Amino acid sequence: MATDFGNVRDEIVPLVTQITDDLKQGAIDAFRETFLGLHNYDQAQIYLNLTPQLRQQVIEWLTLDELANVFDHLDSDEVDVNHLLEEMSPSYAANMLNEMYVDNAVDVLDEISEPEQDIYLKQMSREDAGELRHLLDYDEDTAGALMTTEYIEVSQTSTIGQVMSLVKKAASESEQISYIYVLERKRLIGVISLRNLIIHPDDELVSEVMTSNLVTVLPTEDQEQVARLMADYNLLAMPVVDEQNEMLGIIMVDDIVDVIEAESTEDYGRLAGVNDLDLEESPMMSVIKRIPWLIILVFLGLGTASIINSYDAMVQQASVLAVFISLITGTAGNAGTQALAVSIRRITLDEKRSVIRMFFTELFIGALIGLIAGTTIFGVVWLWKSNVLLGLAVGLAMAIAIMVANLAGAFIPIIMDAMHVDPAVASGPFISTLSDLTSVIIYFNIAGVFITHFIGH
Repeated sequence: MATDFGNVRDEIVPLVTQITDDLKQGAIDAFRETFLGLHNYDQAQIYLNLTPQLRQQVIEWLTLDELANVFDHLDSDEVDVNHLLEEMSPSYAANMLNEMYVDNAVDVLDEISEPEQDIYLKQMSREDAGELRHLLDYDEDTAGALMTTEYIEVSQTSTIGQVMSLVKKAASESEQISYIYVLERKRLIGVISLRNLIIHPDDELVSEVMTSNLVTVLPTEDQEQVARLMADYNLLAMPVVDEQNEMLGIIMVDDIVDVIEAESTEDYGRLAGVNDLDLEESPMMSVIKRIPWLIILVFLGLGTASIINSYDAMVQQASVLAVFISLITGTAGNAGTQALAVSIRRITLDEKRSVIRMFFTELFIGALIGLIAGTTIFGVVWLWKSNVLLGLAVGLAMAIAIMVANLAGAFIPIIMDAMHVDPAVASGPFISTLSDLTSVIIYFNIAGVFITHFIGH
């Protein structure tokens, strides 16, 4: 039965059945007691999986604030929020959006077209609509697009007791109270953690307690850099300021978790040669997104086939050489993909390294891996085919092919990053196919030397 309710946890499926029955039977009190006793995330998942008729019942039985809590926990980029909003009257939907946390309301509005946004924004006050429009203007994947304008600000001349009273009043409306920001003429000059408020005397001044060594970002900062900073400094919220250090808003850690997940999914997809990993999209859309890389790889593969064809005379002379082509290309491709993953990880973590030092490090790694793999395959081929020269040719070719593929996998992403091209575009399939080309050339040239000098020519 759990499969009927999407992401609803198995342990609350019995409650889902009860909630559905209460809705159908018109038992409003029983519904509210059960539904509102659940975590907001569970409420959101149940709401998504109800029929439109039952959702209409939920809208009528919940207050605006309660429904806003449900929408605050929807993954707006993964559901059809426009369809959900259309199930309400425009004025009701606008009021519900107004009750949501600002950053979540912006996420919802960002998923619908501008004409549809205007329908709801025109139902709001000029001030509220202006605030949302301003946030919607920031480019996607920037700090400005992630931030909320809901934070607690105080003056440095306030006492700890005064700030505590303010926090208590604002706690029910603010998305976070972990940090309180100290402003002077709109400029950010310090921050106080909730912990510091609790441990200091009420009569102590904010200026004596606040931290003035601040970590901030501009609204144009890329979301990946924001995520990296918040992880490095273990922040629950990141202040966003303009170039004059005027406070614009804050970015919450829950939004950064979503960013990390989205960026990881995107990079994983590109490593696999897929532009987007949307599990819900239509088969035709999946084909459209996947086919460009595959066509490119087909032509690279034709290059490999053409090179093999150019060595046809050698293969006819020693047909056993053909047996080991896929072994060498496959192993080298795997080594290149491993190096690619490590290289992209370094770039993601913004790890600074000397190019020369990195070159020799990767050269050593590739040579050592190649030596071990080459020696192993030398022994296998020697024992299998009872031909030491063939084993030596295959082992040497594999060792060199792995070393070259390792260097390619390590440095191609760095070169692309230096050219301001997303290094994840250097996908696994691309590196593997490129390794095929180089491996075949290396293999047949080494085999040619052995045939010429040791096998009778």
